[in-house]
Amino acid sequence: MIERYTRPEMAALWSDETKYATWAQVELLASAAQASSGVVPEAALADIAAAPLPSVARIRELEGERDHEILAFLAAWTETMPPESARWVHHGMTSYDLVDTAQGLLLARSADLVLDAARALTGLLVDRAVDHWDTVCVARTHGVHAEPTTFGHKLAVHAHAMGRCLERLTAARRAVAVGTLSGPVGTYSHISPQVEAYVCGALGLGVEPVPTQVVARDRHAELLAALANTGAVVEQFALEMRMLQRTEVGEVEEPRSGAYQGSSAMPHKRNPTTSERLCGLARILRANAGAAYENIALWHERDLAHSSVERVVLPDSLAIAQYQLVSAAALLAGLEVDAERMARNLRATHGLIYSSEVFLALAADGMDRERAYRLVQAAADDARTTGSPLTEALAARGVNAPEAWFDPRRFLGNRDHLKSRLDALRTSILRTDTLTKEDPRHVEL
Repeated sequence: MIERYTRPEMAALWSDETKYATWAQVELLASAAQASSGVVPEAALADIAAAPLPSVARIRELEGERDHEILAFLAAWTETMPPESARWVHHGMTSYDLVDTAQGLLLARSADLVLDAARALTGLLVDRAVDHWDTVCVARTHGVHAEPTTFGHKLAVHAHAMGRCLERLTAARRAVAVGTLSGPVGTYSHISPQVEAYVCGALGLGVEPVPTQVVARDRHAELLAALANTGAVVEQFALEMRMLQRTEVGEVEEPRSGAYQGSSAMPHKRNPTTSERLCGLARILRANAGAAYENIALWHERDLAHSSVERVVLPDSLAIAQYQLVSAAALLAGLEVDAERMARNLRATHGLIYSSEVFLALAADGMDRERAYRLVQAAADDARTTGSPLTEALAARGVNAPEAWFDPRRFLGNRDHLKSRLDALRTSILRTDTLTKEDPRHVEL
């Protein structure tokens, strides 16, 4: 995990201290479940519960000798237990009963942080879309002026895209919030399924229905795919903000501190660096999703090829996704919107953006469609070449275009249903929050 792109709460979840504390939690719950059925002596359970967590340094020391992190953890943890009690730790379990169940809990908690950030950004997009619902600007297709729209409409596009991300993230959280305590090769040969049910239930996790020796890795791929998709949606928003900040466009500007410096050489520079950063981070999320797909196909009941990959891509993707979402929300919250510049840009082509209104009006008035299109196209070409208003070029061709045809509001009169969809999105944001917390696998931070 790179500190620069990791928020403190996510870093704490993926620290070695948290990992080993979660391992101890899983082991203690498994011992408690087996004590209740008479397998583990009550006295041993008391000693296991009283044992302090070993230091990370001690685990690392033993791992250097044994080349096995789980056995190093168990050896370090049981050092302070009476031998007659220590022998009951990890009873009937295999390594990934511990690792995957603990990881399911950490993934669920991490996904909750990402979901919280995604909801916040979605809600803010809805709010600012409503604020700028009537802030008229020009829409661009292929980077070229097209027709009038509003800045609120632009933001609504991103709001609904984020709404879909919330649905995918919620489903992915459900997929990874599972564990298994089924013993070697997943047959429950030395441990009862009731132990698994007790431990996973206590942790708020579902159970892998037919385990091998590991939790199925398509679950992890689903999570990283949802994170990559979310990252791409944030990138789409950030890319729009980058392009609108270009000098010749100048319709929005990122928030900046009073001490901001954009260039070591050119004092005038005000660069869209936050937007650029958000775009760059999306590339990492996509690459990591590819690595997660490679982890799905393991040899037979398990191999270890996925482990080294997951140590990198799981914490990195979750950290980057949360950072990206929080940063995008901060950018949007402080975004300066220049409505006057938007109005000037509407006028920049001297009426060309109203060509469709003229074309349709001529066709509705009885002119052949092809003739009407070609007439307006030729007038537009003349206006572009000479820099004169489109009205003059049309007049030269015998078309007296009334001023009403060049009113941007003519393009914006049928948008009430779009605004009602924003209201529905706001309601769905609250619903996804409620559904996540009502899921039996939800674990509060």
